[in-house]
Amino acid sequence: MTDSSSTPVTETADKFTPEQLRLALEQFTAQQKQQFLNHAPVTSLVEARSHYIDQLLRQLWQHFNLFDQHDLALIAVGGYGRGELHPLSDVDILILSEQPLDDATGATVSAFITLLWDLKLDVGHSVRTIDDCIQIGMDDLTVATNLQESRWLCGNQETYQQLEEKINAGNFWPSEQFYQAKLDEQKTRHARYHDTTYNLEPDIKSSPGGLRDIHTLSWVARRHFGATSLLEMSRFGFLTDAEYRELVECQDSLWRIRFALHCELRRYDNRLTFGHQASVAELLGYAGEGNQAVEMMMKDFYRTLRRVAELNKMLLQLFDQAILNQGTAAEPVELDEDFQIRGQLIEATKPALFQARPETILEMFLHIARNSEIEGIAAPTLRQLRTARRRLNRFLIDIPEARDKFMELVRQPNCLQKAFRLMHRHGVLSTYLPQWSQIVGQMQFDLFHVYTVDEHTVRLLKNLNKFSDNENRQRHPICCEVYPRVAKKEILILAAIFHDIAKGRGGDHSELGGVDAYDFCIQHGLSKPEANLVKWLVNQHLLMSVTAQRRDIYDPEVVTEFAKTVRDEERLDHLICLTVADICATNQELWNSWKRTLLAELYYSTQKALRRGLENPPDVRERIRHNQQMASALLRSEGFAQREIDVLWQRFKADYFLRHTHKQIAWHAEAILNHDDHDKPLILLSKKPTRGGTEVFVYCKDKTKLFAIVVSELDKKNLSVHDAQVMTSKDGFALDTFMVLDPSGKALNESRHNTVRRALVNALTHMKSDRKKKRPPHKLQHFKVKTQVDFLPTKSGKNTMMELVALDMPGLLARVGSVFARQNISLQAAKITTIGERAEDFFIVTGQDGSPLTPEEQAQLREALLARLEKQS
Repeated sequence: MTDSSSTPVTETADKFTPEQLRLALEQFTAQQKQQFLNHAPVTSLVEARSHYIDQLLRQLWQHFNLFDQHDLALIAVGGYGRGELHPLSDVDILILSEQPLDDATGATVSAFITLLWDLKLDVGHSVRTIDDCIQIGMDDLTVATNLQESRWLCGNQETYQQLEEKINAGNFWPSEQFYQAKLDEQKTRHARYHDTTYNLEPDIKSSPGGLRDIHTLSWVARRHFGATSLLEMSRFGFLTDAEYRELVECQDSLWRIRFALHCELRRYDNRLTFGHQASVAELLGYAGEGNQAVEMMMKDFYRTLRRVAELNKMLLQLFDQAILNQGTAAEPVELDEDFQIRGQLIEATKPALFQARPETILEMFLHIARNSEIEGIAAPTLRQLRTARRRLNRFLIDIPEARDKFMELVRQPNCLQKAFRLMHRHGVLSTYLPQWSQIVGQMQFDLFHVYTVDEHTVRLLKNLNKFSDNENRQRHPICCEVYPRVAKKEILILAAIFHDIAKGRGGDHSELGGVDAYDFCIQHGLSKPEANLVKWLVNQHLLMSVTAQRRDIYDPEVVTEFAKTVRDEERLDHLICLTVADICATNQELWNSWKRTLLAELYYSTQKALRRGLENPPDVRERIRHNQQMASALLRSEGFAQREIDVLWQRFKADYFLRHTHKQIAWHAEAILNHDDHDKPLILLSKKPTRGGTEVFVYCKDKTKLFAIVVSELDKKNLSVHDAQVMTSKDGFALDTFMVLDPSGKALNESRHNTVRRALVNALTHMKSDRKKKRPPHKLQHFKVKTQVDFLPTKSGKNTMMELVALDMPGLLARVGSVFARQNISLQAAKITTIGERAEDFFIVTGQDGSPLTPEEQAQLREALLARLEKQS
């Protein structure tokens, strides 16, 4: 490593040029990257870069004759002050003087700084007197923190010592104030990342559990104890040797990822974005097929963040007691012979309780579930838990007493309030269940799954708990009605725990997880019917969302098939709760009134089918007659004669009256009867949200490219189509309905209705859409989705069902519609589902003559779609 710490140039200071220095710096950076690839310790590289910059600055200080300014000192501050520089780290320096600089010295200092910028160094600099530093530092926590990490580089050392004395004085940020300010600063920073380590594109430095959390510990320890390093913290007794080694190991891991990221970037950034995750994983030596390398790297990364976050929380609690003397003063309240409450924290009363009787770990969480006053675990007890967790030579599930306590915990009414969240945070679920330990930090490289599998599952459990709260009734009306009447909530809780537990193993995670769930239930004393229900829920946890979002739930056959799979209302009640909680825990932005309405309609339709009996299918003719009678009554009340209503409806096929409500039928009929020019398109937009979206009804002479033109225009207006019913009257008029949402997932604001209506009328009148090509969203550029076209079997044989999976590029539907037009395919209905970067769309189509597609026609359509869409992506 001697080359890495060499002097920037070998020439004498008065002969070098900026070009030489810049070249030397570039060579040094390239050399460090090669050493990194050759597995040089990252600590040595970070320290070597800091030393290299030290030497460079000293040379330049001498080159500008700044040594002649007797009270001037050059000080490294911030991360550079700690002696830690990554390839793109800011070089933060302070030029310190006793008195304000005269003009000549100021000009020289300015030239010095300018040269540093010319060398392409990101320099953060300040020129201040000692008094300035103290005054500004008193008002600005960031400045105070940077000063605390200051390091003398060259110049007048006495000037620097004067500053140090004032910084270390008791009246400059007393440790109590500094600790509280740093705690508040950390809370604010964590809130920016939604208080989770599991962001899709995490910040290595600032995310919860990132490098800043380690820095915060160092800053507080330095201010209060005078500890200048993690090692010194351990010598003060606030960090055990094992905790010190763990923090160093975590810091080293985060440093390696950051160093690799900086090797890939041109500009300073600490975000591990999609665009760089693959290249960083490769630099770090991860390998595998597809996205395996990224997922393995991120798994290790998230686990590191979790370890740092746990240590940070525990050590800050110890600092809290030492600095503010909080918590220790409260009198303990005994819970039993093993546990007591002190303040809002639970404590073990024996020093080696968890090692002597590991099942008492679960007993502690039983107390947390029973007692709403308990907010967390006291630091000494948490330290004991961490030690016991590491020394366990078996999983807790193998201890019969632990199994009993786990089931007792699952049956506690408030177990989902805090207990499971804390068990997850402190690694107890991993210690209990071997399968859980495999999903900790398991991410998927896509835009759909915002959280790792373990974090997603804990959020699902939290969502189940919300269903017992009436405050959420407006957001989740069915679940808030159903969940309280679920007799054995442990069934749902266990299904939630296992629903994704087999992800990352290969194979169907629902099937594998179902086997694990059944074995778990039998092992924990549940009856076979209960175990089978849990297994069924795990097997089918995607069934309801897939059916609602990707099937035509207004087709009685679809509802009947779904009801046959569900079989009874008990399963239906469990499944709706699990489904909604699962969707909301996958991505906070996924849940909207559209999905709520779809699931509600499927739930109530299935409930009716089950109550009626699956052997008694609905009478389709009766439903058509009912819809016509109700719609006719509404129209007559508006002054229309029955004869003109009948004349209009004679043009419509029976399917139209089956697939629309009586209110929709009356709305359409009123507008068509009042429409003067039937050569001109009629466009209707629902004033009130329909199923959470805006209904767009199109009536005009049917033409080949009609679907493609409509969806293209809607796309231009930044509206997403989620559902389409495409129908044609007996005399060749289109009766098409599109359900659209705005970018926020809501119905279109009425103020935009006229603009959308005019655009559609214009496009359909001229039968063309001047669609401007949209650039795909930046994040999509980093994902590949193989286009797939599959044809599904149908019982009725009246039409053909097709599923399309493709990259969700702008204008996808318009391109699909243009292919349908060229292939003479008639579209009957469409279900449009976006899952992250993937479009998973469902179409019901026929040939031009209204018959299902032949195998040859299916093959031609598949080939045409693949050619069109793969070329575009």
